[in-house]
Amino acid sequence: MPAAAAQPRSRILLISGSMRGASTNSALLRTASANPPEGVEAELYAGMTGLPHFNPDDDRDPLPPAVADLRARIAAADAVLVCTPEYAGALPGTFKNLLDWSVGGPEMYGKPVAWVNASGSPTRAAQAHASLETVLRTIHADIVTEACAHIAVPRRQVGEDGTVADGEVRRRIREVLAILARYAADRGEWTPH
Repeated sequence: MPAAAAQPRSRILLISGSMRGASTNSALLRTASANPPEGVEAELYAGMTGLPHFNPDDDRDPLPPAVADLRARIAAADAVLVCTPEYAGALPGTFKNLLDWSVGGPEMYGKPVAWVNASGSPTRAAQAHASLETVLRTIHADIVTEACAHIAVPRRQVGEDGTVADGEVRRRIREVLAILARYAADRGEWTPH
């Protein structure tokens, strides 16, 4: 009789701040999703384009279905990993809209969160990450600084499958996932799903 497959020890929700098809931010997270470390399940959130414009009047039951789905995915995750570009010196509006929808629920409160920066620009999207940190602290997410990393992804490294084949990039993103998962487990965030 074959041995039963081991259950994931940690579930990490991956959120790209970009809607661009050829986004290096999304490519980095697709790579994380396709090659997580042992014991980690990494799910790439794909619903950002379906979220309505944030309106506090709509932040009540029943929530818009796309918002309810987002909050359920955050609640089910042991941790969240974000990778976002910088547009006009700040977070992209669509990604800020996603974060705004997370304010009204308890799902992000105390949730371990980290970010990776895929920017190859000299500024490394520093203003976007500064505003991201402000928002995450405001919603009381638990920022795991040890897991935050700059992993530059040149567009030429993104393959036809939308992932990055470079061994060093894959090693580093797996390391980020492992640190984030370990932190969540050590804090007692993990519960069987």
